[in-house]
Amino acid sequence: MTGLTDDVGFLLTRASGLVVRATNTALADLGLRVRQYSVLTLADDSSDGISQRDLAEVLGLDPSQVVALVDELAAAELVERRPSPTDRRQRLVAATANGVRLRRRADTAAAAGVQRQLGDLTAEEQQTLRGLLQRVVAGPDDVGEETRRAG
Repeated sequence: MTGLTDDVGFLLTRASGLVVRATNTALADLGLRVRQYSVLTLADDSSDGISQRDLAEVLGLDPSQVVALVDELAAAELVERRPSPTDRRQRLVAATANGVRLRRRADTAAAAGVQRQLGDLTAEEQQTLRGLLQRVVAGPDDVGEETRRAG
């Protein structure tokens, strides 16, 4: 391989774009896009809710982008902003009952979108890819710690 086809950054970006496009297509009938689905999932997975700052950090987005996503989901009554039990200045984003129901349907649709793009890989290859990407996303400090423990 040469040029861009040998560049890991390009390949990761291109693969991400393809998976996001396939997943957006799969989520479209539910009125969601990948970023909205991600916010809804994190809000649903957090029992008390999650701060917009934490959403921005986990998703790697600018806080203003997160505000817009939460506003869209709140307008659709899929999430709500609740007062934090520990910090009265902070609001937490939590899934509503409608959001929880839609998230369950969206999980299936999103998985189908990802599978559409990764379908040429075996289940084992998909698991290996997922594990490698999790290590990349965790960052060098976490990977270094794992390497020290394993070695």
